[in-house]
Amino acid sequence: MSESKVLMTAGEIARTMDRLALEIIERHGDCESVGILGIQRRGVDLAARLKGALEKHVGHEIPGGQLDINLYRDDWTTLEVQPQINKTEIFFDIDGKDIVLVDDVLFTGRTTRAALEAILDFGRPNRVELLVLVDRGHRELPISADYVGKTIETRRGEHVDVFLSERDSRDEVALTN
Repeated sequence: MSESKVLMTAGEIARTMDRLALEIIERHGDCESVGILGIQRRGVDLAARLKGALEKHVGHEIPGGQLDINLYRDDWTTLEVQPQINKTEIFFDIDGKDIVLVDDVLFTGRTTRAALEAILDFGRPNRVELLVLVDRGHRELPISADYVGKTIETRRGEHVDVFLSERDSRDEVALTN
């Protein structure tokens, strides 16, 4: 029987997203050259929240978009089911931009690798920084996040589930074994 433990409440997620926005502002000032890209699916929701928090603090619009990485996965030929293809929408020129790539959980690093490959199909940004709500360790590739909401120690067989009100009718991060 699996057991679930709450790692972050709705309030903690909201405060964390605001803190991460302030960290970006600390590094990028007025954020004039920043663009936000969320990885489908929950990374898109977090990116929208981050974009809103940044815009509130800097007082101007920040370009944003969403990235589907399914066709860039390195395991799609070995999956038992076909990956669900979502939308990629980038309505701004990423050339020369400082891209903040947003995802919910950083685990092996393979999703981030696929996202980097996808981004490069759209242009050549000045830099790409990674922001994740949760870093749970167990990297298989040399990838680390520039902005981390919460770092947790996990065992390989455990699952970190991020629930967001946009999709799941609640905000919560839970660890399930």
